[in-house]
Amino acid sequence: MIIRFSKYEGAGNDFVLFDAREGEANPPAEFIKALCDRHKGVGGDGMMILDMSPHKGVDFRMRFYNADGLEGTMCGNGGRCITLFAHQLGIGGRQKTFEGIDGVHRARILSADDNCGVVELGVIDVCKVELLDGGDYLLYDGSNHVVRFVEDVDAYDVDTVGRELRYDPRFDYLNGVNVNFVEVVGGGVFKIRTYERGVENETLACGTGAVASAIATRIHTGSNATEWKARARGGELSVRFEVEGESFRNIVLTGPARKVFSGKLDTSNFR
Repeated sequence: MIIRFSKYEGAGNDFVLFDAREGEANPPAEFIKALCDRHKGVGGDGMMILDMSPHKGVDFRMRFYNADGLEGTMCGNGGRCITLFAHQLGIGGRQKTFEGIDGVHRARILSADDNCGVVELGVIDVCKVELLDGGDYLLYDGSNHVVRFVEDVDAYDVDTVGRELRYDPRFDYLNGVNVNFVEVVGGGVFKIRTYERGVENETLACGTGAVASAIATRIHTGSNATEWKARARGGELSVRFEVEGESFRNIVLTGPARKVFSGKLDTSNFR
């Protein structure tokens, strides 16, 4: 079967997207793994399917799969990319509502042309931040994240330490975690590198990781700031939130999204 696809990236986090509004798509894990393979496939940190939500008042549904072929938890960079994808398909206005695996999200197109855009994405509330033995932080913002603060993130061994923490037995009940390494720059800015579960490697950026790290940085530094800049290897992301007691609400992740290219593929080549 010949099907159309589009390749998008948000701050270097890249995805293969499909429009499945007119049909049902339930791709097997082996197809997704082959598609995301950077040597023999299209290549990507994950794959997304846009289809219609069964719920009223929602513009579309986002179905996200990691490069390992398994359905993933919420992806912040993916959420911005699929919002721009929907916009370019003519779905909704500049403000859109879509269903993700963790619930309903609101997104807003701040700017867009034929290929590029800047998108605001609403993220679910964070009601609990756990300080672990050793000083790391654990929280859930649509995905489970550990945040570790380091002095020189550029020189840090993200692959080795990230893999160790991702598979740490303490997090087996969560099916593992994403691991963020953060260096506080100051002035509401931090540098971040992330080892992502499902990709099983460092990615150039992680949207929910930036959100988790902004919240952890506020707590770790004792700052009152509610707006943060996350400098990832693939680009800069902005995070803002409101604080109510120990909860973080009205969280918004802002950053770039870009269509890299579109094409057609023969599914028989990805078995």
